[in-house]
Amino acid sequence: MSSDMRVLIAGAGIAGLTTALSLHAAGIDAMLVESASELRPLGVGINLPPHAVRELTELGLAGELARTGIETAEQAHFDRFGGLIWREPRGRALGYNWPQYSVHRGELQMILLAAVTERLGKDAVRTGTLVTGFTDDGAVVYLRDRATGDGETVRTDALIGADGLYSAIRAQLHPHEPAPRWSGVMLWRGVAEGEPFLSGATVAIAGSNATRKFVAYPIARADDGKVLVNWVAEAMLGGAGTTDRAGWNRRGRLADVLPWFSDWKFDWLDIPGLLIRSGEILEYPMVDRDPLPSWGRGRVTLAGDAAHPMYPIGSNGAAQAIVDARVLAASLARSAVPEDGLRDYEHTRREATARLVFSNRDMPADRVLHEVGVRAPEGFDRIEDVLSPGELSAITDAYRATTLPDVSALNTRSPYL
Repeated sequence: MSSDMRVLIAGAGIAGLTTALSLHAAGIDAMLVESASELRPLGVGINLPPHAVRELTELGLAGELARTGIETAEQAHFDRFGGLIWREPRGRALGYNWPQYSVHRGELQMILLAAVTERLGKDAVRTGTLVTGFTDDGAVVYLRDRATGDGETVRTDALIGADGLYSAIRAQLHPHEPAPRWSGVMLWRGVAEGEPFLSGATVAIAGSNATRKFVAYPIARADDGKVLVNWVAEAMLGGAGTTDRAGWNRRGRLADVLPWFSDWKFDWLDIPGLLIRSGEILEYPMVDRDPLPSWGRGRVTLAGDAAHPMYPIGSNGAAQAIVDARVLAASLARSAVPEDGLRDYEHTRREATARLVFSNRDMPADRVLHEVGVRAPEGFDRIEDVLSPGELSAITDAYRATTLPDVSALNTRSPYL
C-alpha cells in the first residue's frame, strides 16, 4: 500500500470527492482544489444505480443515502398521452444486493463533502483555487488563488483532473480537441413538490427525444405526504454541432420549456402544473465528447465528466464517476510507481466508458419509444397492438447495454478496495 503517495485532485464534485474518500480508504494522502469559492448543494436530481450505490456503501455512506434519497422501485416508459409501454423493477427488486436511489445531486455532493472533511480534515478541500497548468510529467502543478491572484507551485505524485466537462486538465493534455458535441436536444431540469405518483418510487419516462420527452421521479420526501419531484424535459431543436454553451447550472426559462409540454396532462401526472410550480429551472444542451485515445500521461489522468462526458441517459454520469474513483484508488494502491497505477486505471476504465458514450449516443430505447408515437399518434389501448414482443424486449436490452451490469456479476464481484 502506497502510504507515502500524495495525490492532488482538481475538482470537488462527485468524481473528485469520491476519489478523495477512496484514496483515503486505500491509505493514500489526497488534497482537492476547487475553482468555486463556495461549495453549495446546487443542481437537481440524479439516479444512483446499484453499481454506484455499492461503491458508496463500501465507503460507509449507506445510511446517509437512505435518509436523503428515495429508493427507486421501478422504471416505466409511457407515450406522450401517459399510456404504459414498458416497466421493469429496479435495484433490489431486480435482484441486486444494493438498492437504486433517486437523490438530489447537491445533497449527494454535501454528503461526500462532509465525509471528506471528517476523514481527511477540514483543510482537505481548498476552494477558490484554480489549476493553471502542470509540467509534462505532472510532478509539478501550478495553482492560483481566485480572490488574491497569488500563484503557488506544488509537487505531487499524481494529478487527477475531476474538473468536469470543460476540464482545464483535459485541455492541457489534449489542446486541439474540439468543443463538446451537441445532439440537437435541449434539456430543461427542475424540482417541485407534488403528490406521489404511480408506485411512489417510479422513474417515469414519457415520449422520446426524437421529438419531446419528459422524465419525472421523486428524490425526497416533503411535508404532508408530498414528495420532491425531479423532472427533465427534452425537446429536439435540431442544428446539432459543437457548442461551448453547456453548463449544468445554467439558468433556463419557463417560457422556453412550457410550450413544448403545455397539453401533457396525464391521469397520474400534471406535467405543465409541475413545470409551473418549479422554482429555478436549469437549461442544458445535451452534449458529449468523442472518446479519447488516451486520458492522461505520466502522473496525470482524468476522471468523471473530465474523462468521458456522455449524454445523461441511463443514470450513467454520476455512477461512472463513482466507479472511476474506486478503480483509480485501487489501482494506485496496488502500484509502487504512480505512473503504473494510473496506466492500469485507464486500461480498466477507458474502453468501458467509451462503449457507454457510444451506446448513449445511439439511444436504442428511444428509437423504440419514437416508433410508438409514429404507429399510434393518438395513443393506444394495448401496447401489444403497437409493438411486437421483440420490440418491447429491445427496451430491456437497451438498458442492459447502457445502464445495468449483470446482476450476478455485480453481486459476486470482489470489492475494488
